[in-house]
Amino acid sequence: MPVKEVSSIEEFRNITNSSQPSVFDFWATWCGPCKAISPVFEKFSDSEEFKGVGFYKVEVDSAQEIAQAVGITSMPYFICWKDGKQQAGFPGAVPQNLEKLVKYAKTLAG
Repeated sequence: MPVKEVSSIEEFRNITNSSQPSVFDFWATWCGPCKAISPVFEKFSDSEEFKGVGFYKVEVDSAQEIAQAVGITSMPYFICWKDGKQQAGFPGAVPQNLEKLVKYAKTLAG
């Protein structure tokens, strides 16, 4: 599934309240580490291994309402949601941590 950009709080709430696990990348256009890890996030989203997991990006400067609602204070920040609950997350551009988060999200897909 390709990564989808989310910019409205309504869309964000609909996705995070879903029973499908979703992984969000909170990023900024001026953030070098965000740009560095973005291809890794894209690769996971395209992988058959992670079918059933939704992959989304929120650009924090253009979607400030979402970033504030979640409490994002550093970028990149990756968070997994399911059924309206934040399941796991971490700050930083660490590919190994991102892989663990995406694998965890896959276990939630059932």
